[in-house]
Amino acid sequence: MTGSHAARDIDTSKPHSARMYDYYLGGKDHFDVDKKAAEQVAVAYPGIFVCARENRAFMHRATRVLAREHGIRQWLDIGTGIPTEPNLHQVAQAVVPEARVVYADNDPLVLKYAETLMRSTREGRTTYIEADANEPDVLLNAPELAEVLDLTKPVALSLNALLHFITDSQDPYGLVGRLMDALPSGSALAISHCTPDFDPATWAKVTQIYTSGGTPVRFRPKAEVARFFDGLDLLEPGIVVGHRWRPDAAEGDVDENLSDATVSLWSGVGIKP
Repeated sequence: MTGSHAARDIDTSKPHSARMYDYYLGGKDHFDVDKKAAEQVAVAYPGIFVCARENRAFMHRATRVLAREHGIRQWLDIGTGIPTEPNLHQVAQAVVPEARVVYADNDPLVLKYAETLMRSTREGRTTYIEADANEPDVLLNAPELAEVLDLTKPVALSLNALLHFITDSQDPYGLVGRLMDALPSGSALAISHCTPDFDPATWAKVTQIYTSGGTPVRFRPKAEVARFFDGLDLLEPGIVVGHRWRPDAAEGDVDENLSDATVSLWSGVGIKP
């Protein structure tokens, strides 16, 4: 699909989570409606900018760890969002140039930037699939996925800041289970998930802002995030607040001033036995 096709489908009548996230990261790919909603969130929860930044940093670290220490060479990134460099494939291919990455999202604005997501190394491959996380079988059976990923070999399933947009009625555990069932032993699951654990009142306000804007959310406590990893072997240090998952001083990840309440993001990586 072309960028012009995607642009015709973009709904600017209500805020969109991916465009709000772009605003939190200081990007330019959002509209006034997104900025206004994001600023409402920032009033209720000033830490949202730090949360977004730490979410990206966790993704980078988890990708490098899986590539360097666990032999992962394939990634399936669902809920890709608007590209922000370095993208996952750039992080992975900086470690292993032959890395293969499939991105999936159902936001037409992300589709507009699909070309950016497919600028791979010569040794590796990347592609973008327009797909809905709520339809795992459609995604898994997409011909584009089969062209890039070999599902007989380990794949890292990357679900960063996605699952809190899948409510309980949408069976989030069933969705993750279906995806992981399709992947072989040695595959990985990387999750980051916003949480109300450290400030329930604030996150109740954030929930109301998103829901009233047309985006239902379900921010989960640690025990509910841990359920996504049932049957997997958690990598150390387990499920921790984002900035505490293997901070890398060489990458500038260590910030002694960050509090768990400011970040409010559970993060973890598990390996399928």
